[in-house]
Amino acid sequence: MMLKEEMAILAGNASLQLGTPATPTLSASGSGATLPAGTYSVIVVALTLEGYQNSSVTNGVATSKTITGADGKSYTLSGGSSNKSSNATQAVTLGQTLFASVTAIQGAVAYAWFAGTTGSEVLQSITTINSVAFAAPLATTTQAATAVTADNSANAAYAYDGLLTTALKAGSNAYVNIMATGSVGAGTPLTASGRGSVVEIDTMFQKMWDNFEVSPTVLYVNSQELKNITNKVLSNASGPLLRYDSRADGSEGEYDITAAGVVSFYYNPFAVNGGLRIPIRIHPRVPPGTIIGWAENLPIQYQSNEVPNVAEIKTRQDYYQIDWPPVTRQRQVGVYAEEVLTVYAPFAMGVITNIANG
Repeated sequence: MMLKEEMAILAGNASLQLGTPATPTLSASGSGATLPAGTYSVIVVALTLEGYQNSSVTNGVATSKTITGADGKSYTLSGGSSNKSSNATQAVTLGQTLFASVTAIQGAVAYAWFAGTTGSEVLQSITTINSVAFAAPLATTTQAATAVTADNSANAAYAYDGLLTTALKAGSNAYVNIMATGSVGAGTPLTASGRGSVVEIDTMFQKMWDNFEVSPTVLYVNSQELKNITNKVLSNASGPLLRYDSRADGSEGEYDITAAGVVSFYYNPFAVNGGLRIPIRIHPRVPPGTIIGWAENLPIQYQSNEVPNVAEIKTRQDYYQIDWPPVTRQRQVGVYAEEVLTVYAPFAMGVITNIANG
């Protein structure tokens, strides 16, 4: 229940419609791949964070689902997927790799790729960048593209806009950097500054300060991005770091080595009073390819009785339990919370997304 609540606070979507992606751009090149020769058709579907969490190659893209509650009422929920794009085709000779990319959609954190012969495209891959590469024989028994018939990205009747959704909406004034497509199939990774930091994160900090005088106080990342940030920061250019722990008893000829490690803090120089040392935290629901900067404190010049915080939860009734009357031998119990998220200052959030692994 608490994980569901956290997902709603971060990724709930009442109003951000992904619509229909552009037609993918295809190409074929290279040698050594095992994809059979032929003409292939590719279709793409964009996914919100909820859509990414609800979808998999094995189980298919989440479209819509009807749920009947213990009170007997039925609810039709959207799974977090856009409508499908038009198809594009590309001839491939044996040994070539098929590459596909699509114009990135603000609000999407992942893309589902359907490929096959024209009219028989099935789900092949879900990526957290807006491109993909096919080098091996394609699957044939996964979800068909025909299962996607409408835009099911938002739940206007049953959700509120979460923090990430609010930041990604057009006109929010949040800092949003959708990384360039880069090398098709590989995307664009974060860039090492050469001085122990990451260019894209430094730019986010500076832009948020220059535009609104706000300073993120925490970065939320996926495990993939934590490793990528560490790799960019701990490079030959910044100097390899190795810690030696001397024994307390003063014994000679012995030492302890602590191997590995990650960057746990990041210095944000664009803040009052000389900058901030902010934590980098793994969040269980932030997807690969996305970094969220969050300013926990609203600058004093923005505060008023109507705008006390960056965001807050307004609760009509916090967690409560209902023991439903038994109508069968099975006892049913429900746990509920009645709340809504209020975001006063979307400009206090920053998002870097479409980041390639590397």
